[in-house]
Amino acid sequence: MAFDVAVIGAVGIDTNVYLSDSKVNLSVETSFGENLDCIGQAGGYACQGFERLGYRVCFVGYVGEDFSGKYIRQILTELGIDTSLLMIDPLGTKRSVNLMYINGGRKNFYDGKGAMNLCPNIEDIRSHLSGTKLAHVNIVNWTRFLLKPLKEEGLILSVDIQDVTDSDDPYRKDFIEEADVLFFSSTNFADPYHLIKKYLEIRGDRIVVCGMGKRGCAIGSNKGIEHFDPVELEEPVVDANGAGDSLAVGFLSSHYFEGYSIEDAILRGQIAARYCCTKKGTSSELITSEHLDRLFKQINTSRKQDQ
Repeated sequence: MAFDVAVIGAVGIDTNVYLSDSKVNLSVETSFGENLDCIGQAGGYACQGFERLGYRVCFVGYVGEDFSGKYIRQILTELGIDTSLLMIDPLGTKRSVNLMYINGGRKNFYDGKGAMNLCPNIEDIRSHLSGTKLAHVNIVNWTRFLLKPLKEEGLILSVDIQDVTDSDDPYRKDFIEEADVLFFSSTNFADPYHLIKKYLEIRGDRIVVCGMGKRGCAIGSNKGIEHFDPVELEEPVVDANGAGDSLAVGFLSSHYFEGYSIEDAILRGQIAARYCCTKKGTSSELITSEHLDRLFKQINTSRKQDQ
């Protein structure tokens, strides 16, 4: 069976701890806040994001034979996401705890379980995904072994290297070299443009997208590098978890599946990301195709009138 997109990588349960202050008071034992659980991590947000937009999605990843793993498998299956390649991690389901500060800051505590040592059956995955157009890959260690086989199978490879800290990071080297579309966050860089240039020097025939939060985003291609201002919606920002994944989903689906130009596709990705930020502690209420189309038309028309 051919899919529109395969999301390959990390899924688990996120526990988001919403604090009532801009810092944790370590002098007391108990702090009061709001604690919410959801299916999260990069793959969890991305596969649900593509599904909400109406695409045929296969998720490739690992969960444990535990309560969290069974819950994730059940929910993804009920959504219509193919879980034939949702395999078993003997160390359990990944967990992530996010401390969400009232000023918008976040500290993440990630437990990847057995991710560094897992070895997927490459030929089974390759066969199951034959005919699929696009693979969106998270940088879990075992996914690097699938990069070349999936390219040989003809899939477009999109990779999110997330909050990169070093342009020469050896862990990310394979992913950077193989990606047809490369996403990264500017969290650790005041000026990410030199990174975009470097990634284009490695491969000049690809697209590089940098999410810059409140500063918008930047995109590099063989046409050069362009900056895009942030998108504003009426609803306030309450939770930035999944925003980068939504940016990728909105851009990839618009450009590769619907034929939008790079410029229009990045706007649609920004809208999806900004909408995600209006949802607190959930990955199940991401933007739908109809809502994205409506907001895109409104914002695009408004921007043209202002020019």
